[in-house]
Amino acid sequence: MSSKKQLPLILEDGINQEQAAQSVASSKISNGAVPSAIIYCEGHFGKNDGKTANGLVRHSHYYRILSVIDSQCAGLDSGEVLDDQKNGIPVVANINEAMINAKTTPDYFIFGIAPSSGLLSEIEKCIILDAMTKKMHIVNGLHEFLTDSPRFVAASQKSKVTILDVRKPKDKKSLTTFTGKIHDVHCPRIAVMGTDCAIGKRTTATILTDELRKIGVNVVMIATGQTGIIQGAPYSVALDAVPSQYCAGELESVIVKAYQHEKPDIIIIEGQGALSHPAFSTSAFILRGSCPTAVILQHAPKRVYRSDFPNMLMPSIASEINLIETFSKTKVMAITLNHENMSNDDLLSAMAHYAEQFDIPVTDPLSQPKEKLLHIVLSIYPQLSATQVTQE
Repeated sequence: MSSKKQLPLILEDGINQEQAAQSVASSKISNGAVPSAIIYCEGHFGKNDGKTANGLVRHSHYYRILSVIDSQCAGLDSGEVLDDQKNGIPVVANINEAMINAKTTPDYFIFGIAPSSGLLSEIEKCIILDAMTKKMHIVNGLHEFLTDSPRFVAASQKSKVTILDVRKPKDKKSLTTFTGKIHDVHCPRIAVMGTDCAIGKRTTATILTDELRKIGVNVVMIATGQTGIIQGAPYSVALDAVPSQYCAGELESVIVKAYQHEKPDIIIIEGQGALSHPAFSTSAFILRGSCPTAVILQHAPKRVYRSDFPNMLMPSIASEINLIETFSKTKVMAITLNHENMSNDDLLSAMAHYAEQFDIPVTDPLSQPKEKLLHIVLSIYPQLSATQVTQE
């Protein structure tokens, strides 16, 4: 039976980020089934601007992904597109094929593109409206909030479906400034930073969280972007949609809340952008708000220019490490690589080179054994191994 009768209708005022995260986290219907979803990613699946779809295909705790819509990759398996390994989630050409593949109406339509503009085209708006007429709830991670549009509010009321604008911030009167309470969080805090946006920081943070959890470590991942919220991270804040005065405080607040409620052994914080990137300021707020005890730095050796900035050269690992360690009282403890446009020999050579140059561990979380990333963290924080023994 459809889950749609179990879900509240989102009306004109919409919901904020915290409520959206709670809605995602409570989206399982009363019989315990995981809601089904299709992801729209036309022309971008497997590419940088398709990072929301890419992330959900690799990891989705609260949605059962049925298919990805991208006519350019139609007929392929989404796992093969991303990681050269089938996962059984097909890529289809359009919404009608997605519904035929599902054999019933999916519960959710997720907009899986993350353009630098943060806005929808008119064609994309029409496709979302079509999904609503087909009785699918909408998950939107862009800066353009559908719940602010009378056109979409009317459509949601007419079709009796919800709209989740996961980036919508709280009212300013409910936002928090930095207090210093982060220093009452007495467990390791690792921030996964990067040399660019769309470079794999969230993927690395997710893999590390999963590997720690597998060995019995009580770990909390803090999501700081829309994809992590949609994936189901219960502790999260979409920082790039929060007024700058409150960014550090909002992140601090959610970390303190996670620490008090979960009593974790370690906290992993998803990074955004790059501290050196002139177009984004979120990395600075992440370092200030989380005061990380250590940093993992993500880098793509073959990426020449910044993503979406074809005239802006990538920084070096050395310059980014220097900037991070100068800006914040922390240390870069490991380097993780994004193997885009690299052969296996290229990757192994780069790993060996960086390990020797910086005298810190280097791995690629996606192509190399995941245990390697885990062992890197356990070597830095051996008390986590002690926690595992205690629990056993």
